[in-house]
Amino acid sequence: MIYRKKREQPDRKTHPLIGLLLFFISIILLLTTGVFGFIYGIFHSLFKGGFRGLGEYCLQIAISIDQLGNVLMQHLLNLLWIGRGGYPFGNRDETISSALGRNKRSGTLTGFGRAMDHILDLIDPNHSLDSIDYYIEPSDQIIEAVSWVHLKDGQILASRSEGKSRYYIPGGKRLPEEPEHQALMREIEEEMGVFLIPDSIRLLGIFEAPADAQPPGTLVRLSCYTARYEGTLKPASEIREIVWLTYSDRHLVAPADQLVFDFLHQKGMLD
Repeated sequence: MIYRKKREQPDRKTHPLIGLLLFFISIILLLTTGVFGFIYGIFHSLFKGGFRGLGEYCLQIAISIDQLGNVLMQHLLNLLWIGRGGYPFGNRDETISSALGRNKRSGTLTGFGRAMDHILDLIDPNHSLDSIDYYIEPSDQIIEAVSWVHLKDGQILASRSEGKSRYYIPGGKRLPEEPEHQALMREIEEEMGVFLIPDSIRLLGIFEAPADAQPPGTLVRLSCYTARYEGTLKPASEIREIVWLTYSDRHLVAPADQLVFDFLHQKGMLD
């Protein structure tokens, strides 16, 4: 896992000529200093960590090359490997295999994409699915959200917003640089009118699926937590109603929430 002081930082707008200039400078630096840096890195890794250190160093390079390929070939891969509504290649912080895995899971791979995935699976079973990285930098195609999973008598708390037909597990989007616990407490207080007890907040799991009511190819990464609360549950803010749902109501909720329903049902927590 990579530790980041900032989870998200927006791109700065630059002049196209600056982009071209930086591209040529990076190529020149790679050709003139890359070989020396690589040789030094090999000896440094061997001296500091032995063959394990060398392996880790080479793995870092392999991942970086894969990330470069995801940007370099994004337009071609988007044309050949994914269908309409697929998750696009091109996130500079993500590998090709990770984007391939996301499309495999959502069923948006073309015949070419499925063939490549099959080849990778022959080399490393479940390669693309295991490569999906939940810790990449957020992008326009991935929405960060948090939810509060509150169960009672085999039922789960859900809500419906004004003007919406679907029900959602209580929660919402996390603001840039906002800690997840803080986002969760803020959203639940705004929507449910109750205060979550900070010391009781526990991560249940992270679920990813196509985002509801968003452009095709947009995913939501939903971090779900359990927690005790203080106060009386009541609709607040834009919330129209609060309901208790069972697994038979799975079709009434958004795709990401359906994954949560499946998980809870398999664990015997949701009737």
